[in-house]
Amino acid sequence: MRKKINPRKNKPIKLTDRGIYENLTGPVETNQFGLQMGVEALYLKGCGVYMDLERAITELQMKFDNLMKQNFPLSGLNTFGTGGSARLYAEVKTAEGLAAVVKEAASLKVPFFMLGGGSNVLISDRGYEGLIIKNAIKGFEVQGDYIMCGAGEDLQDLIDFATEQGLTGLEFASGIYGTVGGAIYGNAGAYGSEIRNVMVSADLVDREGNIRTEENGYFEFNYRTSKLKQTHEFVTRARFALKKGDKKAIKSKVEEIIAIRKEKLPLDKPSAGCFFKNIPDKTQEFGKLSAGKLLEQVGAKEASCGRAAVFNRHANILINNGSATSSEIRRLSQELKKRVKVKFGIDLQEEVILLGEFEEDNISSDI
Repeated sequence: MRKKINPRKNKPIKLTDRGIYENLTGPVETNQFGLQMGVEALYLKGCGVYMDLERAITELQMKFDNLMKQNFPLSGLNTFGTGGSARLYAEVKTAEGLAAVVKEAASLKVPFFMLGGGSNVLISDRGYEGLIIKNAIKGFEVQGDYIMCGAGEDLQDLIDFATEQGLTGLEFASGIYGTVGGAIYGNAGAYGSEIRNVMVSADLVDREGNIRTEENGYFEFNYRTSKLKQTHEFVTRARFALKKGDKKAIKSKVEEIIAIRKEKLPLDKPSAGCFFKNIPDKTQEFGKLSAGKLLEQVGAKEASCGRAAVFNRHANILINNGSATSSEIRRLSQELKKRVKVKFGIDLQEEVILLGEFEEDNISSDI
């Protein structure tokens, strides 16, 4: 029989994300963590890891004092309108500025994440114990039938700019929330077209702060994904190959698609658009089985969790129905996944990125 110990009588203990023990009912087994040390030693080691991170964050903040903001609220920077605060927050406007921040954060081993338009992310109520970098790299440049665009530009602003130039090819993305960088990261698409069909190259900053340019093939685009989801490199600027077209016809198509989206989207409720990816299926229109159709068949539109609910006109859109928490949204999404799995045997995959710690399913982070 394995010996059980609890060195802090009447104060149960647990290892949290910061490496500190607290709030676990019942005793802890000596070999529960596979370590040959007592719980008190583990506790002290965890505190040491936490203090190392605190020192690193402080050093990073001092290095970029005019750029960094501490304990910055993130609820206003994502379309769900939820989530806690970032220990550090920085808005960067140049590739060189981004590279400098990334290089230093990597050197100090401070976790960091790039936030674009915040339209495809669910941020933990606990926030993010690291650095959130806001991509504010802007600007357009026309080169014949090509457009160079800063990754921090809104995707719709790029589409409107292309329309004014009489350049066609981006209409399919009309009304899609988010930035150009985010659209490349997740290979945004609709109506049978995707970003990979028009992007020819992009400038990147890697996780060590190096700047370089890569052609389309490097990104290994696939349905709602790219290689960037593995490498976590950052797009600073992208080049799009378009075609000359009739400005009135292009504008008419853009307006038509936006009107269709307005009928489907909850314009008066915070959301992130479609929460789950459609399922690849060559027998279906556009080669995808609609996750929304599956969700509708399991009664998703009537489902809710606290102040999180499913939009009554689209079963694959979760909404903040008034001061909902990220935890409520996450629990609702889990319930919907479970229903689809039970009825159809299909595991739905989140299109939305989970950022931070979610206790609901013991998920630390997707990043």
